Amino acid sequence: MILISDIAKTKVEELRDNGSIAEDYFLRVSVVGGGCSGLTYKLDFDNESKADDQVFEDKGIKLVTDLKSFLYLCGTTLDFSRGLEGKGFHFVNPNAVRNCGCGESFAV
Repeated sequence: MILISDIAKTKVEELRDNGSIAEDYFLRVSVVGGGCSGLTYKLDFDNESKADDQVFEDKGIKLVTDLKSFLYLCGTTLDFSRGLEGKGFHFVNPNAVRNCGCGESFAV
């Protein structure tokens, strides 16, 4: 399962409203190679499903990931920060054993 915090849900809804993104678009979460620690998160709005997609819904937000990425993301919560350490989405991933200093990449 992939979850979303209340503040991240609010931010996704703001982005949809301000960016004129249609209701049929969902949030695609994936993991790609790169970054200081080896793996990087990718987050996009998408409306095209793929054969190996894993689909979750939390707090009314549809979150979709491919099967390979799900192996790294199982149990992860998408969060949003407005704090001094930076503004933006971040992932609370219980599978990550190491994160880089900037928080953009991780290792398992």
